[in-house]
Amino acid sequence: MAAPNPFVDPASLPALYQNADRLARRTNALNRAKTVGRPVPDVIIELAAQYLPPLRSPVVVDVGCGRGSSTRALAERLRPTRLVAIDASAAVLAAARTRLGGVDGRVRWLCADFHRLPLQDTTCDLAVAAFCLYHSPHPDAAIAELARCLKPGGVAILVTKSADSYRELDELMAASGLDPDACQRPSLYGSADSGNLASLTADALAVSRVEHEEHRFTFTDLGHVADYLTTNPKYAIPAALRGDPVALAGALRARLPDGPVTTASRVTYVVSVRRGGAP
Repeated sequence: MAAPNPFVDPASLPALYQNADRLARRTNALNRAKTVGRPVPDVIIELAAQYLPPLRSPVVVDVGCGRGSSTRALAERLRPTRLVAIDASAAVLAAARTRLGGVDGRVRWLCADFHRLPLQDTTCDLAVAAFCLYHSPHPDAAIAELARCLKPGGVAILVTKSADSYRELDELMAASGLDPDACQRPSLYGSADSGNLASLTADALAVSRVEHEEHRFTFTDLGHVADYLTTNPKYAIPAALRGDPVALAGALRARLPDGPVTTASRVTYVVSVRRGGAP
């Protein structure tokens, strides 16, 4: 029997975000490797400017705010009347609040499940959910909850990745023999990925735009790869190497030639609008 997807498994998901360190290390490793692709917060702001009705200052919710990169962009560039940042992890939420520093006073921080948002009906002009819906076994229900909170004509900007993101790293782990089944294991992003997000959205909201963009990454060497791999719960890394990038780098170098490693991910933006009636 295949191991459950840790991104939706209720037994393993909470441990991934007990503190903010794993997410910060994974993000930092990817950002150091990135060579192609616009910053996602910039694209979110551009799309919001195109699709929001003319408002001086909208009411905005950033769902699954994570480390707060989108929250910062929304606070500084949209200047909303009210900005609510929501995440299911209290530790990640606290770290984002510290990280944002100067904009913290403009944000209301809430720890909540995105299937049950602590927001009243039809109160938001804009809802953003970036790189979080694939943590739900029923992302359509989470999208319907976003729709409930939007005003008629309100806009949702949803962001996800392709199911085959970083497949070259799967191949690397399989070729090393450290995780022979890496290529057969289900995608972490399959619950709400580039291929299905628009259709998941269409029942609750009117889809206005679907935009795909390839992001490419070049890790400088196997040490840099190991920095990322030890934060990624997809891989069955041997217990002696788990969580130790130096030890994992050494094991990879003993099995594979060292050098740059290139991989890619398709990032998908779905822009949708709440219809005039109930979602």
